[in-house]
Amino acid sequence: MKPLIFVGSSLEALKCFPADAKRLAGHELWQVQSGLMPSDFKPMPSIGSGCYEIRIHVQGEWRVIYVAKFSHAVHVLHAFHKKSQATNRNDIAIAYRRYREIVS
Repeated sequence: MKPLIFVGSSLEALKCFPADAKRLAGHELWQVQSGLMPSDFKPMPSIGSGCYEIRIHVQGEWRVIYVAKFSHAVHVLHAFHKKSQATNRNDIAIAYRRYREIVS
């Protein structure tokens, strides 16, 4: 099982999710650590190669962006509350910047 590495403030953001959303996010990340895909996700190629967004639909919309293509760990790039249909450009920019930090 790969360890989780939380980049930037992603762990603090995840801790702010409601309890049910946090529990579901933890389960989905455990699946990723185990080499499986989450139950509800979408690829995020605009952020970087191998990036995915876990979609959580509990007490609102919550997202966790991660990359698991590296053999040593799963990197959690960003976690946030999604407030509109389209993902906020700022949230994409944060994940993109953090992805660049780990690949450089």
